[in-house]
Amino acid sequence: MKVNFTETVLRDANQSLIATRMPFSDFEPILSTMDKAGYYSLECWGGATFDSCLRYLNEDPWERLRKIRAACPNTKLQMLLRGQNLLGYKHYPDDVVRLFVKKSVENGIDIIRIFDALNDVRNIEVAVDETLKNGAIASGTICYTLSPIHNLESYVKLAKQIESLGVGSICVKDMAGIMSPKEGYDLVKALKETVKVPVVVHTHSTTGLGFMTLLKCVEAGADVIDTAISSFSGGTSQPATETLVYALRQLGYEVGVDEKVCKEINDFFKPIRDKALKSGLLNPVVMGTQTDALIYQIPGGMLSNLVAQLTAQKKLDKLDEVLEETPRVRKDLGYPPLVTPMSQMVGVQATANVLAGERYKNISKEVKSYIKGEYGKAPGEVSPELQKLVLGDEKPYTGRFADTLEPGVEAARAYLGSRATCDEDVLSYIAFPTQAEAFFDKRDAKKKNTFSYTIRKVD
Repeated sequence: MKVNFTETVLRDANQSLIATRMPFSDFEPILSTMDKAGYYSLECWGGATFDSCLRYLNEDPWERLRKIRAACPNTKLQMLLRGQNLLGYKHYPDDVVRLFVKKSVENGIDIIRIFDALNDVRNIEVAVDETLKNGAIASGTICYTLSPIHNLESYVKLAKQIESLGVGSICVKDMAGIMSPKEGYDLVKALKETVKVPVVVHTHSTTGLGFMTLLKCVEAGADVIDTAISSFSGGTSQPATETLVYALRQLGYEVGVDEKVCKEINDFFKPIRDKALKSGLLNPVVMGTQTDALIYQIPGGMLSNLVAQLTAQKKLDKLDEVLEETPRVRKDLGYPPLVTPMSQMVGVQATANVLAGERYKNISKEVKSYIKGEYGKAPGEVSPELQKLVLGDEKPYTGRFADTLEPGVEAARAYLGSRATCDEDVLSYIAFPTQAEAFFDKRDAKKKNTFSYTIRKVD
């Protein structure tokens, strides 16, 4: 049996350990080598990379993707897409979703892993459809979580719903690293018996379970596993690529990944990790094993962001209180899986509750929107008291919220005018208006300060 590997260092490992602050220039020299490693795919885009490029790195995320594509012609490029939320934190109209998916494929993406934070299949239908129309692989995703209302039967039922959309694979996305070896084995085994498409497993090392869980998932028949090159593995990131390649090869599996090339890749990323540690960008807190996550269920990216936010406010001493408040907020919201954007919403609300010294004294606009039904159907019952506090006597919306939204592409084109040089600029603006406009301003200023000249020989 062959086990395929998706390398995450360019997206999730980077996001989970250093809040997606790795500029393209840091990893550009190693891309051609990564293309020779034998990976099934490189997860290199989507998630928080888009936001971070515009907000912190002064990079055009689309240009980043094109450059990666040019350097890696032989390996599938993969992105993470939040269904109707795209790469942002709210629902976008269908025309925006379709154009974003189309342009993602045109600029180099081969596989789009599509999820909805609430596992509401209605919110991934359009993205899946457009991915298939553009000839890319749609990987429909189950956001794995533990709660009184989530179980094996519910996940199998969800997988069958997702498969019916025509996806090329089913991904089990364990964003908090809470899936145990037994739970992973049982779920993958059940999925392999139920669906006809390949099964992909994504987990994190946060709780220390990751290696064991991936091994048992492979035993159960998992076709693809997500790992990170060892210098950017562990902690809130993924289990190490080289370790699992070594172990699985010894157990008789065909892995296809070249260990010598992996060493070269790892040696390249070691100084980048060390620099991040020295600067404080990589906080040692996120490198350790957090068994409390089995209680709090906080994913890697969420934990690193919480640490960063509290550190910035000089309130890191409140981290334990925030972690304890998180599952309480989650219960109040009907047990949503803690994946973007729900992880940020729950985390921000838990932090607000702790820092204010009073629960729900301040309620974020995103949490209010969620309770109104603007993110989809809550998995469980929202606290009646909290719902009353937000809605009064109003009832939450129960339909597909995107159906209420006006088309957004043409209006954005009209607003930007000549400032948008292409549809990709329009999409950047729609996703992150403030950050995109600031980026456009910097880009325009750079153009104004650029001079061209010709050297001509005079006889």
